[in-house]
Amino acid sequence: MTSRITVLGDGGWGTALALVLNRNGHDVTVWGIDSDYMAEVTSTGQNSRYLPGIDIPETLKWSGDRTEVTENTDTFVVAVPSKFYRDTLSSFSGLISSSASVVTVSKGLLDNQRLSEWATDLLGLTHVAALSGPSHAEEVAKQAPTAVTSASTDPELALHFQSLFNATRFRVYTSSDIIGVELGGALKNVIAIGAGISDGLGFGDNTKAALVTRGLAELIRLGTAWGGQPETFTGLSGVGDLMVTCGSQHSRNRSFGEKIGQGQTVAEIEASTQMVAEGVFNAKTALELAESLNVDVPITREVYRVLYEGVSPAEAMDTLMSRDPKPEN
Repeated sequence: MTSRITVLGDGGWGTALALVLNRNGHDVTVWGIDSDYMAEVTSTGQNSRYLPGIDIPETLKWSGDRTEVTENTDTFVVAVPSKFYRDTLSSFSGLISSSASVVTVSKGLLDNQRLSEWATDLLGLTHVAALSGPSHAEEVAKQAPTAVTSASTDPELALHFQSLFNATRFRVYTSSDIIGVELGGALKNVIAIGAGISDGLGFGDNTKAALVTRGLAELIRLGTAWGGQPETFTGLSGVGDLMVTCGSQHSRNRSFGEKIGQGQTVAEIEASTQMVAEGVFNAKTALELAESLNVDVPITREVYRVLYEGVSPAEAMDTLMSRDPKPEN
């Protein structure tokens, strides 16, 4: 059955998911804030700004008109970076029906709230699902086999988005633990910046393995303190997403950290790209959340200090390694 679906966000991830839905036979429109650029994508068949080298089929529509993309549409995919989430969804207030089916696919936090909570509040909805897992946009667009999780406290909503997205090369599982699924996707970005810093400093596999493993311990401690289920963090949206984000050449967060480790500043890196590294924005929120819950997150803390307090990457690594010895668990 064909559904009319609007993807809010013309970045790489929104584009890749729009392609999945388009291949599944749905009527898909991608909304972006820059109308001129939407016209350019339509005419060139390329989203050269955010997902270069991928052919865009003519059946996939692009628009910068909020009214146009919300009329006669009751299914929405929100692919807006957390940094712009509040302002973007506020601009759609009153245009999206309160009975609409909405899934957030961005991996971040905003002012100590999950993005599905923001979508629920800003759009006046009852339930919002989340879709997350180890899934780089570049690989999804090229139909590399990928598995993700559709999560909602409403089982029918999780199943709804599973049915829309599931494909031969894009396998979708379901979960009722939306807290754990969203937190795994958001918090791993901060750890990935730490892994990238390690790469930039020239350390090897031992160091990265330690960072990823102890980073997972932080995810589980913080995620369960906020209400997530421990087993969620050992699944696709936890350890799976952590592995791919900390190790991949496609990872914006790992690449951002690598440049920091090589001596570039946050301002220099941000000025050189239009891509958003969610972990930079979310490091502050993650640390504030951990402190409010009295959860120890040493890697997250050191990443924050490097990004926001001018601590050198080498000093941050020394601080982590010189902590008092303790049991692993």
